[in-house]
Amino acid sequence: MSTLPPPPAVLTLAGSDPSGGAGIQADILTLASLGCHPLSVITAITVQDTVGVDDFMVLDSDLVNDQARFLLEDIPVLVFKIGMLGSVENVAVVAQLIADYPDVPVVLDPVLRSGGGHELADDDLIAAMRDLLIPQVSIITPNSMEARRLAMNDPDEDEELSLDEAAKRLLALGCPHVLITGTHENTKEVINSLYSPNGIVRADRWERLPGSYHGSGCTLASAIAGMLATGLMLPEAVREAQEYTYQSLVAGFRPGMGQTIPDRMFWAREDEGAEGDSD
Repeated sequence: MSTLPPPPAVLTLAGSDPSGGAGIQADILTLASLGCHPLSVITAITVQDTVGVDDFMVLDSDLVNDQARFLLEDIPVLVFKIGMLGSVENVAVVAQLIADYPDVPVVLDPVLRSGGGHELADDDLIAAMRDLLIPQVSIITPNSMEARRLAMNDPDEDEELSLDEAAKRLLALGCPHVLITGTHENTKEVINSLYSPNGIVRADRWERLPGSYHGSGCTLASAIAGMLATGLMLPEAVREAQEYTYQSLVAGFRPGMGQTIPDRMFWAREDEGAEGDSD
């Protein structure tokens, strides 16, 4: 048995994506790539490929709760990462779970729809997230469309919110940090802005890559969780997680007929390329 300390354990709660592009599979790959030990609780089973989601089944909240509680009684967890929950009942169970571990940082990736546009959250689920989850998490990582939808005080609100206003409203719910990613905005570069109650903590600009990616949001949120687990402070963790995600997108590959998948093990493939060049 190794005399080295064990890798930091991160518990991810998310839906399963059999394509390996997003969901809990993306979380596991990302966390392992960053030197963490991923613990996984499946909240939903999906029928999907790289093109999109065909169907999904949400797991019973008691089963979700039991998966997590058994792990937490056995293994010390340094960070929680939350993705797709799928039902109001699962939101309530997970909210109680993290309330029982108030010293563990929580990264929330609010999965509201799939990369292919399939709706994965209705208004009731969003309301439960706003009331029960967002006030408890350390950071929420919506894209611009998710941020605006989560920030709407009224689902029928017509006016499109500025991202600054959306962040302000999400912070007012009790979340201390909001990272809004700008992939869906009409800007030359992708601008990702980290907000706190004091304003913008940092705004990072990234070259806008061509094509459509499946799982970039899961990768970023999991990378933040992994960086936090290795001891980085949150602003630095956000910056390093963005760098990791960007490199995984640059090295992305298209295994099927749909979207490109980030290569979360890009560093290993780079090493293989370097070895091949030296022969």
